[in-house]
Amino acid sequence: MSTKKLRFDEEELAENSSTFTAREIFGQPELWRKTYDLFMESVPNLKSFLNPIFEKKDIQILLTGAGTSAYIGEVLAGPIQKNIKIPSRAVPTTDLVTHPELFILKDIPTLLISFARSGNSPESVKAVELANTVSKNIFHLVITCNSEGKLAKHSDNNNSFVLILPPESDDKSLAMTGSFSSMLLMGLFIANINRLESIEQQVNILTVYAENFFDRFIEEVKKIAKLDFHRAVFLGSGLFSGIARESHLKLQELTDGKIICKHDTFLGFRHGPKAVIDKKTLLVYLFSNNIYSQQYEIDLVNSINLSGSGCYKVGIMEKDIADIELDSKIIFANNGEILDEEFLTVAEVLFAQTLGFYKSLELGLNPDSPSVSGMIHRVVQGVKLYDYNGQSK
Repeated sequence: MSTKKLRFDEEELAENSSTFTAREIFGQPELWRKTYDLFMESVPNLKSFLNPIFEKKDIQILLTGAGTSAYIGEVLAGPIQKNIKIPSRAVPTTDLVTHPELFILKDIPTLLISFARSGNSPESVKAVELANTVSKNIFHLVITCNSEGKLAKHSDNNNSFVLILPPESDDKSLAMTGSFSSMLLMGLFIANINRLESIEQQVNILTVYAENFFDRFIEEVKKIAKLDFHRAVFLGSGLFSGIARESHLKLQELTDGKIICKHDTFLGFRHGPKAVIDKKTLLVYLFSNNIYSQQYEIDLVNSINLSGSGCYKVGIMEKDIADIELDSKIIFANNGEILDEEFLTVAEVLFAQTLGFYKSLELGLNPDSPSVSGMIHRVVQGVKLYDYNGQSK
């Protein structure tokens, strides 16, 4: 990864304790290609594991993880259900651990897909153990960035398949960036495992979009980071709602909570939550490239513009949307390329990652470890786990 793209040199990055975060954000295009290569190498074994499971009657798919890793499932549940034709839903490990009987059904075949950067979060292994306890017909697909993590090692048995992503995906900084996008991308590959011929083209376009963003819009992101805002709202429809949620967490984490963030859907935001907007609120619109969905998104933008709310409005989009007025437009396509909607989600998280990075520096924080008080850690601490007795009362 060239530091030229960062507009910093290595010494300056080291002084600000931002070297890891910078490399992990700006190194994502290369990481995505390595993730694709790993997936293609794994396809024969993956199909041998997954195809018999997919053929089971009444099977359900649950996608799980904690924090950022849980948001991966929120993005993927729709594409997996649509493409593989199996009911799928996202359930965080933080819900599975406290109420396993609400999600794991004893007699219903279940594929639990677990996402984890380190695989050492207390809930990660506990969720797998509970699934094995509650269900008589459970299968595990583990997607993780750490081959030495407890989750990877604990899941090495006959009803499990473990995918270890490239070493570069195992972020060393506090905030998950490359780990999030590479695990999400691997999930999208699996969602499209029955149409392999189209995946390489999607990866090629996606990496072009990322390079376009880094080359053309970093100065714009730095300008936005310098604005005087104390709140930020990220809006996304459908599968982009998971990206909105991850975006809000990324900016809030990297600014140590000095910027309070919120996420919602475009339609959901109308039902009360837009009361949060004041004159120091940054509004970030994550646009779909689905023309039908865009109609609702455009209507919401126009409605907020009429009210005069917010200090600055940013639109993240594949192609220019001419019917709206915004203070800034981040446009990924440069030469008429078109991404499948689900793959566009990976590109659209880049804005919040880079905004969080530069806003962290603007606030005098260290992006690699922005939590001044030590309130948050790279791996969650202090969670006490209890034996499950199989009773809800």
